[in-house]
Amino acid sequence: MHVLALLWTLGLLLKEAQAWGFRNGIFHNSIWLERAAGVYHRESRKGRYQLTFKEAKAVCEYEGGALATYQQLEAARQIGFHVCAAGWFDRGRVGYPIVKAGALCGFGKVGIIDYGYRLNKSERWDAYCYNPDSKECGGVQTDLQKTIQSPGFPDEYEDEQICSWHIRVPRDQRIHLHFLEFDVEDDTSCLADYLEVYDSYDDVSGFVGRFCGDYLPDDIISTGNVMTLKFLSDASVTAGGFQLQYTAFNTSVFSHN
Repeated sequence: MHVLALLWTLGLLLKEAQAWGFRNGIFHNSIWLERAAGVYHRESRKGRYQLTFKEAKAVCEYEGGALATYQQLEAARQIGFHVCAAGWFDRGRVGYPIVKAGALCGFGKVGIIDYGYRLNKSERWDAYCYNPDSKECGGVQTDLQKTIQSPGFPDEYEDEQICSWHIRVPRDQRIHLHFLEFDVEDDTSCLADYLEVYDSYDDVSGFVGRFCGDYLPDDIISTGNVMTLKFLSDASVTAGGFQLQYTAFNTSVFSHN
């Protein structure tokens, strides 16, 4: 009996070891971690840190989801979800996920930067929602090539959209961003509707540019293996939207061209 129990335990450990691990430079836990990309960050259209706990719950529920649990947020973090913005998650807890330590983000630590359970639910933070089946825009992208587009494309996008795509490819690769179509409400300073591109894990550092209007932006090449895209629309005029494609490529190939 002891031998059978030992063999059964070893079988479980082997199965677990196969499920967890790095593939193509990206950490996975079988299907569960792939679905964990259903975690996404939301902020108020008024800007960062404007949501009470009640409002944060309402934002997630409006899209058919719920505030993410600590476990869901950590699972998403392990496949590259990195956002330098504290937000509400399940049961009135506040924190944010960090993949790469930095001086401006996470106090030099990696993991869930946890502010704990907040007694004052009127405090204002962002929100971390979870909905693996939602059609919300944004999310963690780990494919080597993928097309990203504004919500509803090729039809006009809706008012008050907030979308963040976090692209993460293997460590020895870079990202080539190529715009296919672009039509976003035009204004002099791109303050109404716009797409921002960051050469980093988040929208704090590595700012590349803010784009609006109907001119096709030039191609963008990352300096590392991560990139963040952020799309916002206000409460008035909309337009046709955008479609772009990113492709991962080996840095050695790029250096020889």
